[in-house]
Amino acid sequence: MRRFGQSAAAQAILRRDSEYLLPVYARFPVVMERGEGVYLFDGSGNRYLDMMAGLGVNALGHAHPRMVQATADQAAKLVHLSPQYCTPYAGELAERLCSLSGMAGAFYSTGGSEAVEGALKLARAFGKENFHPGKMRVVSLLGSYHGRTYGSLSVTGQAKYRDDFEPGLPGVDFAPREDIEALRAMVSDDTCAILLETVLGEGGVYELSRDFLQEARRLADKHHALLILDEIQCGLGRTGKWFAYEHSGVKPDVLILGKPLGGGLPLSALLVNADLFHVLGLGKHGSTLGGSPLACRLGLEFLDVVEDERLLDRVTDTGLYLKQRLQALAASSDIAVEARGVGLLQALELTLPGRPMAEEALRQGLMLNFVQGSVMRFLPAFLLERSHVNAAMGILEPLMERAAETIQREVLVAAR
Repeated sequence: MRRFGQSAAAQAILRRDSEYLLPVYARFPVVMERGEGVYLFDGSGNRYLDMMAGLGVNALGHAHPRMVQATADQAAKLVHLSPQYCTPYAGELAERLCSLSGMAGAFYSTGGSEAVEGALKLARAFGKENFHPGKMRVVSLLGSYHGRTYGSLSVTGQAKYRDDFEPGLPGVDFAPREDIEALRAMVSDDTCAILLETVLGEGGVYELSRDFLQEARRLADKHHALLILDEIQCGLGRTGKWFAYEHSGVKPDVLILGKPLGGGLPLSALLVNADLFHVLGLGKHGSTLGGSPLACRLGLEFLDVVEDERLLDRVTDTGLYLKQRLQALAASSDIAVEARGVGLLQALELTLPGRPMAEEALRQGLMLNFVQGSVMRFLPAFLLERSHVNAAMGILEPLMERAAETIQREVLVAAR
């Protein structure tokens, strides 16, 4: 059994973090020092199988040789420049993203929340300039997650994140997931955008159905609203296709990308169709650090590695195997509700809080992530192989069996 943070150096780091970093994260008491592939290592040399990949950012794992080389090469040349000047890689990356998605133009930001802010500005400017001043309403989904900044939080359909900061932006409506009738009732000629996660990630890992996405597309067209798909978590190969919307055949007007795009550096992209190319004109938007030469160089390298190593095929194959193992576990465990997901975005919902299990798994060398309190979310690197899945299940299955036995004993004791 591993004992976390016991070295003097680790204890000093944990104390300093506790003293100087705002307490917004429930951090685990372990200090990671390096990574390699799908593994992380702490200062004592303990190895951990990483099934969360920096919340989906490290899609190529840790210290991928090509990413390391590209970082060193570009950092020695030019890291950052004012966006008022051109560099070799921003336009090239935008061209690649537009070629893959069929979009017409891109705007770079530093993170997903910032890209959502840009999408909201674009949608409201589109409605006001092309129709009437009251065309400013946004329809989002209950259970959705779009970010922590003020605007992105306002369109996040989880009150637990918004309550302390209300009132949010006006004009936002939330429809229940998969409720087509509710969606129809909310979308009107005053709606400027329908904002959806193609796969709800933080909300519990729910892939929107083809029927729901098709109806959203139809309603957007009928009411001259924009269909905005937030694929910050589920895009760029996570589902086995470059974009999750490809599974349904429904194409958005605006596409939001992030997480793995910068190869570990802060980079997100707002992609728009040709009709929207000039909506955010001169001076209407900006981002000082968005689209830096270093981040865009790594973005290009990320796309190249995914293509050269045929990682979309691996995501599909390993993702299906992971899903099958999770489904089997869900069927056999008394503490599991169901397994669900697509590609390497999978979930196992439990009947009990996940934090204690995550802590115990970490002690045994497995990094797990829980959302919504009891939903085990898997966001591993695209490099994951079946052998890694077997190793993870070799830790997880006994953990769940012991947890179920503990609950059974507690029930028996309470019944006496």
